[in-house]
Amino acid sequence: MAQIRVLVVDDSAVVRQAICAVLARDKSIQVIAAVHDPLFAMQRMRMDWPDVIVLDVEMPRMDGITFLKKIMSERPTAVVICSTLTPKGAETTLQALAAGAVAIVTKPKIDLKAFLLDASANLVEVVKAAAKANVRNLLPAGAAGAPRAPEGAHKGPLPARLAQTTDQIVAIGTSTGGTQALEFVLSALPRVIPGIVVVQHMPEKFTAAFADRLNGVCQIEVKEAQAGDRILPGRALVAPGGRHMQVTRSGAQYHVDVRDGPLINHHRPSVDVLFRSVAEHGGRNALGIIMTGMGDDGARGLLQMHEAGARTVAQDEKSCVVFGMPKEAIKLNCVDRVLPLQAIAREIAAFSSL
Repeated sequence: MAQIRVLVVDDSAVVRQAICAVLARDKSIQVIAAVHDPLFAMQRMRMDWPDVIVLDVEMPRMDGITFLKKIMSERPTAVVICSTLTPKGAETTLQALAAGAVAIVTKPKIDLKAFLLDASANLVEVVKAAAKANVRNLLPAGAAGAPRAPEGAHKGPLPARLAQTTDQIVAIGTSTGGTQALEFVLSALPRVIPGIVVVQHMPEKFTAAFADRLNGVCQIEVKEAQAGDRILPGRALVAPGGRHMQVTRSGAQYHVDVRDGPLINHHRPSVDVLFRSVAEHGGRNALGIIMTGMGDDGARGLLQMHEAGARTVAQDEKSCVVFGMPKEAIKLNCVDRVLPLQAIAREIAAFSSL
């Protein structure tokens, strides 16, 4: 099998050395070059185009976002963003994901080498997943065909009759490629829709900015979940990076519990943790949706939802960036419907009318 050919672009020599050392340990990966800015990268790519680019976003001469947009317009290529754990880094990374990046690898501002070495297994897995990604399914924000909320969409309080209706709940789990897929789905939903809970695999400090971004383009309210938040019609709660989110119920009201805990399926938040809680507390009143992502997180939780009487949906292979998570759920025979990304918002709307 051919090796995955990787180009590393980062203005920090320490980071370049650490990334190259980590990737070199895996025989299926070949680092073809490591350069300190996008201009040198473009020169190198003219001679030898990589399968995956590991890209910093804050660099001299040309920033990573500009470089990424140029790549995606000329020759779409799998790009993994290497970003700092800062508010500015989070916002810039979201811009990169919207422009077509596949995934995120985070780095702190200090002790970079030790951090990257500690996170070596994750870095290798992300690069491998990126190499398999269907990059052309990463539809840039604002591209033709991407649904958007109407200008000036109303985000005021819901009518009292809707605020009292908390029986239905929609649970969505996704990973690689999920930021754009979620924007596609959630921005197509009408304001009157069952309460939604979401796990998107994303690092700590990134989910708040991600939820804010979605809130700006959706008719529904989207926010990063906090412990005790009610799940209400017209609201989507996104699990915070680095914390697990579970659904609880008090009488007719659903709430979320946000807490620390061990990694589940190598993730925190974990889709399985969310789905299992929805199976317990939502049962037949729930809809579970598993979308694009690598690995198998969420598959067993969706099985529990299915066994509890919930409706279950998986995104189809053709529209996924990475078909790992939906594929594993389908293999467990727990998926009622396999749908393209374009049909998932309609499925949610149809569920709300039951």
